[in-house]
Amino acid sequence: MCPVMPGVSSSARQADAIFASALQRGDEPSARQVRRAAAAAIRAFGYSGCAERVAQEFGDHPETAVIRMRWARAVAREAIADPVSEPGAHADAGALLIVLPWPPAEQTSSSREAMA
Repeated sequence: MCPVMPGVSSSARQADAIFASALQRGDEPSARQVRRAAAAAIRAFGYSGCAERVAQEFGDHPETAVIRMRWARAVAREAIADPVSEPGAHADAGALLIVLPWPPAEQTSSSREAMA
């Protein structure tokens, strides 16, 4: 089971994931790229890991972290609001992809087998 941060909204978690991702403001990413980058960051670090990276940056470089977080919050809002960024059979209709890290760090292969 993955820990959930109480009192933190889904949009705040997405902004943290975008902040922790490799996306850069200068790339001018599409809504689809933003959703994919957020999902990749969540898969790689988990929600708590993304929040930890945000906290680390605010501790080390507060001036630039504020700018990046404002950008991350803005693009997260836009990605959620964008109904369909790329039409086609696999268009995600603007849904924000929520991905849990797999396998959870505390879970071993033997415990996964027991759950099956």
